[in-house]
Amino acid sequence: MPTFVQILDFIGTFAFAISGIRLASAKRFDWFGAYVVGFVTAIGGGTIRDLLLDVTPGWMTDPIYLICTGLALLWVILFGKHLIHLHNTFFIFDSIGLALFTVVGVGKSIALGYPFWVAIIMGSITGAAGGVIRDVFINEIPLIFRKEIYAMACVVGGTFYWMCHLLGMESFVCQIVGGVTVFVTRILAVKYRICLPILSGNEEEQEG
Repeated sequence: MPTFVQILDFIGTFAFAISGIRLASAKRFDWFGAYVVGFVTAIGGGTIRDLLLDVTPGWMTDPIYLICTGLALLWVILFGKHLIHLHNTFFIFDSIGLALFTVVGVGKSIALGYPFWVAIIMGSITGAAGGVIRDVFINEIPLIFRKEIYAMACVVGGTFYWMCHLLGMESFVCQIVGGVTVFVTRILAVKYRICLPILSGNEEEQEG
């Protein structure tokens, strides 16, 4: 019987894989290329996190991540035309994956005994790094480097997770609060065009 964290991980894998495959289809990748983009989107952040935490990445011991990506590809193949017409499809699935993977990363770090700042960083890496790899693969500027609130949503959600943990709440409550916070932060930031200030140099530096 999978644990609550594993269920979140599987759903996050499926959601992130769809976001990657959806963008790959927009770039007219073939099925294999789309699968690769979906897979690295789904496991990229978690792999970096696990390597930093000196843990074997989950996809190397459990084929469920490969299966989830395959199901995501099948979903896009079968319902691709409908997904294309839904302009918010990528945004919704990406936000879901971001939220779920953030809480998985934070929870895993806390369970291994790391301090809260490490947990928040690991949560942010888990949530955002896969999207960075995805955008590099499809030759786009990664969302994390644009004006949009992306990785910062992970930081906010991770902080709420830690606060709930500090208050002695059950782990699943911390995960729900943290995940919802990431998702809502991302949604509100895009809806109301909230973004971080841009660090700009002078024109001579930019031209040089």
